[in-house]
Amino acid sequence: MKVLAVSGVSSSGKTTVIEMIIKELKERGYRVGTIKDIHFEDFAIDQKGSNTWRHLQAGAEQVIARGFHETDILIPKRMEYEELVRYFDQDFLVIEGMPEAPVPRILCAHSEEELAERWTEQVFAVSGRIAERIKEFNDIPAINALTHIKDLVDLIEVKASIPEQTGI
Repeated sequence: MKVLAVSGVSSSGKTTVIEMIIKELKERGYRVGTIKDIHFEDFAIDQKGSNTWRHLQAGAEQVIARGFHETDILIPKRMEYEELVRYFDQDFLVIEGMPEAPVPRILCAHSEEELAERWTEQVFAVSGRIAERIKEFNDIPAINALTHIKDLVDLIEVKASIPEQTGI
């Protein structure tokens, strides 16, 4: 499995870039999984008072909610990248956010200042809203996912990494 992340500031096009990446990878015959890192303190999928919430409050270490159209696994703790990646066996894992994950990364922003603030050695491409205006940043290509998704996914096929074998 190859892994990459798309990160950056709010409303910079991250989710749109990921949607385009997923569609193009699927067109190429790959299986794709995703992780969405949500950075809001009060966020919880499970709602206070629901049956699954009550199971967790009673002490269950893991709860699975199965409906007609989805199955949700609720684990009442924040899991780190190394734990989460074990749940995937697809050809590609695309992470939205999770700046601490040690994986190759596409960076999205509104401005060059925002790119500079979030720049790391893991960045292999720039995309999102800023890629509508610039062609590169720090000698790294800026690729508009809406107009040049094939070029971006060609680069992803080369740059995405296979997780190190540290029990993963």
